[in-house]
Amino acid sequence: MAQRPVAGQGSPSRLIALTLLLGLALLLVGCAGHGTDGRASEEIAGEWLTIQRGDTLGQIARRAEVPLVRLERFNPGVDARRLTVGQRLLVPGHDERAPSGGPYRYRVRPGDTYSAIARRFGGRADRIQAANPGIAPTSLRVGQLIQVPLGGRQAASTGTTGNGATASKNQTDRPASKRLPDPGDLPASARRWPWPLEDYQVERPFGADGRGTLQPMLLSTRRGSHARAVADGEVRFADSMRQLGQVVIIHHADNLQSVYALCAKPLVTSGDSVQRGTPVCEVGQQDGSPRLLFDMRHGGKPIDPAQVLR
Repeated sequence: MAQRPVAGQGSPSRLIALTLLLGLALLLVGCAGHGTDGRASEEIAGEWLTIQRGDTLGQIARRAEVPLVRLERFNPGVDARRLTVGQRLLVPGHDERAPSGGPYRYRVRPGDTYSAIARRFGGRADRIQAANPGIAPTSLRVGQLIQVPLGGRQAASTGTTGNGATASKNQTDRPASKRLPDPGDLPASARRWPWPLEDYQVERPFGADGRGTLQPMLLSTRRGSHARAVADGEVRFADSMRQLGQVVIIHHADNLQSVYALCAKPLVTSGDSVQRGTPVCEVGQQDGSPRLLFDMRHGGKPIDPAQVLR
């Protein structure tokens, strides 16, 4: 079967619904854990949390009702694949924000200083002070909301254009639904991975639809095909999701994830270690034809699989 794009199928409303459900699947990767000691979301949001057996970042984000990517950005030194019992996480509050290029909106906590906050987020104390005119280091109060600039990435995004004019609009200013990831942000390991199917057509490429909603890639294939892992990793989810059929989510090195949806039957279970090329599911059918909804994420953010697959 030729590997060429063809016109997409299915109603726009259905495709948007599938996209939203796929995002929900990623948030629910940790649904098999034991929970964050049963506390309600309003009690853990904005607080430090001690990891207990079975906790995952996805589960904590769901219980706190905050986006997973925000939880990850508020804990830049934490490896989601290697959480340990007794480890402490900072769960952001609902009024805190963590845009990709900064500045973060951060609520001051007991014991905070500009230097301590800078160390936590990899910034500089003098830049934090400059971003908060009128708030001297000795005037910090618990509960204050302050701006926390990040390192070089923010400086680059707010720099000047080639003609010397100040850049007033860039990718990070756009709504999340319309923002396309920068290929330069991908780790070096995300190169020349194999496609998840041996015989396929790109029925719908990754990208924004007419409403600005990012749509994952949709592949058509032969009946009886098996989707295969695109890289070594660990299965974090292998179960059914409403309207998505059976879903398999694999976490790879460098905080990369691959998602295989619309499957008929998983061939792996949660917790399995898989190698590149391992069959992970039997491809199911959508609208009477065998199709695989394939998605890739870096740090929870969608990326175009065509940037990674060879």
